[in-house]
Amino acid sequence: MESLDPSLFPWLLVFIAVAAMLYSSVGHGGASGYLAAMALFGVSASLMKPAALAMNIVVAGLVFTRLWRAGFFNARLFWPFALGSIPLAFLGGAIQLHERAYQYLVAVALLVAAWRLLLASHEPPTREAPHPGVALPVGAGLGFVSGLTGVGGGIFLSPLLLFLRWANMRTTAAVSAAFILINSIAGLAGLITTGANLPRGLPWMMLAAVGGALVGSELAVRRLAPVRLRQLLGVVLVIAAVKMAITA
Repeated sequence: MESLDPSLFPWLLVFIAVAAMLYSSVGHGGASGYLAAMALFGVSASLMKPAALAMNIVVAGLVFTRLWRAGFFNARLFWPFALGSIPLAFLGGAIQLHERAYQYLVAVALLVAAWRLLLASHEPPTREAPHPGVALPVGAGLGFVSGLTGVGGGIFLSPLLLFLRWANMRTTAAVSAAFILINSIAGLAGLITTGANLPRGLPWMMLAAVGGALVGSELAVRRLAPVRLRQLLGVVLVIAAVKMAITA
């Protein structure tokens, strides 16, 4: 791969597989983990975003499929957020703000969310899905933030669904995976129209991500108790916050 020592490429694949396993176990695609791994191994910045989005698509697609088949997906909850998110994700991706300050703010927000999740000792009862008049603008806001930060948006949607008790842990994972999938597809399509190049090693990277996601999605579907999944999501948010802070 361009700008990467070939002898290090297998280790990059290991990092990708581990990130995919951890993130997919809570319904996330893992973009921030893949970006951190590629940055660590010196992959060219111009190749990092399209590679991360491509891996996001295959991982989130796999996780969503497994959780949907297991009966955890709530379409009524998902679609208002998704319809609000997609156009604003395009808009957010086209705007350049003061990136360093914004990354620090997002890192703090994620740490607060992680603190709340890690302290939780049980899964709270859920409420009915929000009215579309609430979900559409919330989805639009999340889509805008997702476009600004370059991630699929699940890392912001998951804590919101749990905090407001709109879904339990596994339904949150399923809805977040679908949310990440559609936003990542839209983001990658937009990048391709600008002439962005894909790395030559991308098929191997996607294969490593799928391998990790097969394990992680098994954890999401049946192996971990809901409380453990909540705690694992808290760990994921801490990892993402640290990554944003140190790269700001």
